[in-house]
Amino acid sequence: MSDILILAALPEEADALFSGAGASVDGPFAARRFDGPGHRLTIATCGLGKVNAALCAGTLARDADLLLMTGTCGSLGAAPGAYWIAEALQHDYGANQPGLFRRYRAGEWPIGEAGEAHFRAMADPGLGLPRARIASGDSFVACPDAAADLAALGATLVDMEVGAVAQVAARLGKPWGAIKAVTDEANGDSAGDFHANLVRAARAAAREIERLVAMI
Repeated sequence: MSDILILAALPEEADALFSGAGASVDGPFAARRFDGPGHRLTIATCGLGKVNAALCAGTLARDADLLLMTGTCGSLGAAPGAYWIAEALQHDYGANQPGLFRRYRAGEWPIGEAGEAHFRAMADPGLGLPRARIASGDSFVACPDAAADLAALGATLVDMEVGAVAQVAARLGKPWGAIKAVTDEANGDSAGDFHANLVRAARAAAREIERLVAMI
């Protein structure tokens, strides 16, 4: 039986996943654990941002065979719906140079020639969801100009956590995956749209994560 750790930034995102299943686990993060078909599952609410996500993943992933993340995101031109995150990068990691911010893969020297900045997820087991590259950083993007800058990185989604979970998984040598659903368009309406669509999008992502767990 494999152990799967599933992270969610917000309680609404965690509660939408396998609703009502599991018993609470003591520790610095709100978490519940239970046995599912073929897997032991831990669902943890890590909190917002890269530090919270990395700390939670690093604390709880020791015995995990797979790290997953569920939840919500902003769109950088992507249509509404849930997405398989094929690649993740941290858009606020890099080097400030005159008139330019160069992105590097998080954790690598931000000096010299910049290679690929993203981390690759595990292979899609056949969910049939649209694939996306997500840009993660410690800011809530609610500006079309900022959104356009991130879209130039090849990203179609933006959030605050997946890139950090991907970095932890790479450091620990563990596979990772993520499914995110869109709440807003990373523009001036994003704060209101996020709150209006949070529960709906959290449920959409959770349904796909449940389907994923049943497939692996």
